[in-house]
Amino acid sequence: MEDLKYPIGKFTVSEPISREQVTQWIQVLEGFPKRLEALTTPLTDDQVDTPYRPGGWTIRQVVHHLADSHYNSYIRFKWALTEDSPLIKAYFEDRWAQLDDYQAPVELSLNALNSLHNKWVYLLKRLTDKDLKRVFIHPESKEKISLEKNIGIYAWHSKHHYAHIENLLRRKGWR
Repeated sequence: MEDLKYPIGKFTVSEPISREQVTQWIQVLEGFPKRLEALTTPLTDDQVDTPYRPGGWTIRQVVHHLADSHYNSYIRFKWALTEDSPLIKAYFEDRWAQLDDYQAPVELSLNALNSLHNKWVYLLKRLTDKDLKRVFIHPESKEKISLEKNIGIYAWHSKHHYAHIENLLRRKGWR
Protein backbone atom coordinates (compact mmCIF):
# COMPACT_ATOMS: atom_id res chain seq x y z
CA MET A 1 0.00 0.00 0.00
CA GLU A 2 2.89 2.37 0.76
CA ASP A 3 4.10 2.00 -2.85
CA LEU A 4 0.65 2.98 -4.08
CA LYS A 5 0.51 5.95 -1.72
CA TYR A 6 4.07 7.20 -2.30
CA PRO A 7 5.14 5.76 -5.66
CA ILE A 8 8.22 7.98 -5.91
CA GLY A 9 8.90 8.07 -2.17
CA LYS A 10 8.44 10.97 0.21
CA PHE A 11 10.02 14.35 -0.49
CA THR A 12 13.58 14.69 0.74
CA VAL A 13 16.16 17.35 0.06
CA SER A 14 19.79 17.85 0.92
CA GLU A 15 20.79 21.23 2.31
CA PRO A 16 22.18 23.50 1.06
CA ILE A 17 20.06 23.58 -2.06
CA SER A 18 22.06 24.47 -5.16
CA ARG A 19 20.94 26.86 -7.86
CA GLU A 20 21.28 23.94 -10.32
CA GLN A 21 18.82 21.90 -8.26
CA VAL A 22 16.36 24.81 -8.23
CA THR A 23 16.71 25.14 -12.01
CA GLN A 24 15.95 21.42 -12.45
CA TRP A 25 12.86 21.72 -10.25
CA ILE A 26 11.63 24.73 -12.20
CA GLN A 27 12.01 22.71 -15.40
CA VAL A 28 9.78 20.01 -13.87
CA LEU A 29 7.14 22.63 -13.06
CA GLU A 30 7.44 24.12 -16.53
CA GLY A 31 6.76 20.84 -18.33
CA PHE A 32 4.27 19.36 -15.90
CA PRO A 33 0.95 20.72 -17.25
CA LYS A 34 1.57 19.40 -20.76
CA ARG A 35 2.74 16.02 -19.45
CA LEU A 36 -0.36 15.70 -17.27
CA GLU A 37 -2.60 16.75 -20.14
CA ALA A 38 -1.03 14.14 -22.44
CA LEU A 39 -1.50 11.48 -19.76
CA THR A 40 -5.14 12.24 -18.93
CA THR A 41 -6.77 13.61 -22.10
CA PRO A 42 -7.17 10.21 -23.80
CA LEU A 43 -9.05 8.78 -20.81
CA THR A 44 -12.79 8.13 -20.75
CA ASP A 45 -15.04 9.48 -17.99
CA ASP A 46 -15.17 6.02 -16.41
CA GLN A 47 -11.39 5.85 -16.37
CA VAL A 48 -11.07 9.37 -14.93
CA ASP A 49 -13.49 8.38 -12.16
CA THR A 50 -11.30 5.43 -11.08
CA PRO A 51 -9.39 5.76 -7.78
CA TYR A 52 -5.63 5.51 -8.20
CA ARG A 53 -5.49 3.20 -5.14
CA PRO A 54 -8.00 1.61 -2.75
CA GLY A 55 -9.39 4.41 -0.59
CA GLY A 56 -7.64 7.03 -2.71
CA TRP A 57 -8.90 9.84 -4.88
CA THR A 58 -10.07 9.35 -8.43
CA ILE A 59 -7.96 10.64 -11.30
CA ARG A 60 -10.51 13.45 -11.64
CA GLN A 61 -10.05 14.43 -7.99
CA VAL A 62 -6.26 14.26 -8.31
CA VAL A 63 -6.25 16.60 -11.31
CA HIS A 64 -8.51 19.10 -9.56
CA HIS A 65 -6.41 18.79 -6.39
CA LEU A 66 -3.27 19.59 -8.37
CA ALA A 67 -4.76 22.84 -9.63
CA ASP A 68 -5.98 23.87 -6.18
CA SER A 69 -2.76 22.90 -4.42
CA HIS A 70 -0.55 24.66 -6.94
CA TYR A 71 -2.68 27.82 -6.80
CA ASN A 72 -2.27 27.80 -3.02
CA SER A 73 1.48 27.39 -3.40
CA TYR A 74 1.69 30.26 -5.89
CA ILE A 75 -0.09 32.54 -3.42
CA ARG A 76 2.33 31.42 -0.70
CA PHE A 77 5.21 32.49 -2.94
CA LYS A 78 3.62 35.92 -3.36
CA TRP A 79 3.16 36.28 0.41
CA ALA A 80 6.75 35.25 1.10
CA LEU A 81 8.06 37.68 -1.50
CA THR A 82 6.04 40.61 -0.16
CA GLU A 83 5.89 39.97 3.61
CA ASP A 84 8.43 38.99 6.24
CA SER A 85 8.05 35.31 7.14
CA PRO A 86 4.26 35.24 6.74
CA LEU A 87 2.15 32.63 8.48
CA ILE A 88 0.31 30.96 5.61
CA LYS A 89 -3.19 29.56 5.67
CA ALA A 90 -3.54 25.80 5.46
CA TYR A 91 -6.60 24.19 3.89
CA PHE A 92 -8.42 20.89 4.18
CA GLU A 93 -7.52 19.10 0.93
CA ASP A 94 -9.81 16.19 1.74
CA ARG A 95 -12.80 18.51 2.19
CA TRP A 96 -12.00 20.42 -0.98
CA ALA A 97 -12.00 17.10 -2.86
CA GLN A 98 -15.63 16.57 -1.81
CA LEU A 99 -16.86 19.87 -3.30
CA ASP A 100 -18.93 19.85 -6.48
CA ASP A 101 -16.22 21.40 -8.64
CA TYR A 102 -14.19 18.21 -8.21
CA GLN A 103 -16.78 16.53 -10.45
CA ALA A 104 -16.15 19.04 -13.26
CA PRO A 105 -14.37 17.99 -16.45
CA VAL A 106 -10.62 17.61 -15.87
CA GLU A 107 -10.00 20.00 -18.76
CA LEU A 108 -10.95 22.89 -16.48
CA SER A 109 -8.11 22.13 -14.09
CA LEU A 110 -5.73 21.17 -16.91
CA ASN A 111 -6.29 24.61 -18.45
CA ALA A 112 -5.89 26.27 -15.06
CA LEU A 113 -2.64 24.41 -14.39
CA ASN A 114 -1.26 25.39 -17.78
CA SER A 115 -2.00 29.08 -17.22
CA LEU A 116 -0.83 29.03 -13.61
CA HIS A 117 2.42 27.22 -14.34
CA ASN A 118 3.23 29.61 -17.19
CA LYS A 119 2.90 32.57 -14.81
CA TRP A 120 4.51 30.77 -11.86
CA VAL A 121 7.54 29.62 -13.86
CA TYR A 122 7.93 33.14 -15.27
CA LEU A 123 8.19 34.38 -11.69
CA LEU A 124 10.42 31.54 -10.48
CA LYS A 125 12.98 32.03 -13.24
CA ARG A 126 13.44 35.63 -12.12
CA LEU A 127 13.96 35.02 -8.42
CA THR A 128 17.31 36.07 -7.03
CA ASP A 129 19.36 33.96 -4.63
CA LYS A 130 18.13 36.28 -1.87
CA ASP A 131 14.49 35.77 -2.96
CA LEU A 132 14.94 31.99 -2.87
CA LYS A 133 15.94 32.19 0.81
CA ARG A 134 12.73 34.02 1.80
CA VAL A 135 10.42 31.91 3.93
CA PHE A 136 6.85 31.39 4.98
CA ILE A 137 5.68 29.61 8.11
CA HIS A 138 3.34 26.64 7.96
CA PRO A 139 0.61 27.01 10.62
CA GLU A 140 0.53 23.33 11.66
CA SER A 141 4.22 22.45 11.84
CA LYS A 142 5.45 26.03 12.53
CA GLU A 143 8.26 25.13 10.11
CA LYS A 144 9.90 27.93 8.17
CA ILE A 145 9.88 26.82 4.54
CA SER A 146 12.16 28.61 2.08
CA LEU A 147 10.97 29.36 -1.41
CA GLU A 148 13.80 27.28 -2.84
CA LYS A 149 12.64 24.28 -0.80
CA ASN A 150 9.02 24.90 -1.76
CA ILE A 151 9.98 24.80 -5.45
CA GLY A 152 11.37 21.33 -4.75
CA ILE A 153 8.27 20.31 -2.82
CA TYR A 154 6.03 21.22 -5.74
CA ALA A 155 8.27 19.61 -8.35
CA TRP A 156 8.00 16.47 -6.18
CA HIS A 157 4.22 17.01 -5.76
CA SER A 158 3.82 17.14 -9.53
CA LYS A 159 5.79 13.95 -10.09
CA HIS A 160 4.12 12.24 -7.10
CA HIS A 161 0.59 12.67 -8.42
CA TYR A 162 1.65 12.03 -12.02
CA ALA A 163 3.01 8.68 -10.84
CA HIS A 164 -0.29 7.90 -9.08
CA ILE A 165 -2.13 8.28 -12.36
CA GLU A 166 0.52 6.65 -14.56
CA ASN A 167 0.79 3.62 -12.28
CA LEU A 168 -2.99 3.15 -12.28
CA LEU A 169 -3.04 3.30 -16.10
CA ARG A 170 -0.33 0.63 -16.24
CA ARG A 171 -2.03 -1.62 -13.70
CA LYS A 172 -5.31 -1.39 -15.61
CA GLY A 173 -3.63 -1.87 -19.01
CA TRP A 174 -4.91 1.52 -20.19
CA ARG A 175 -1.48 2.65 -21.30
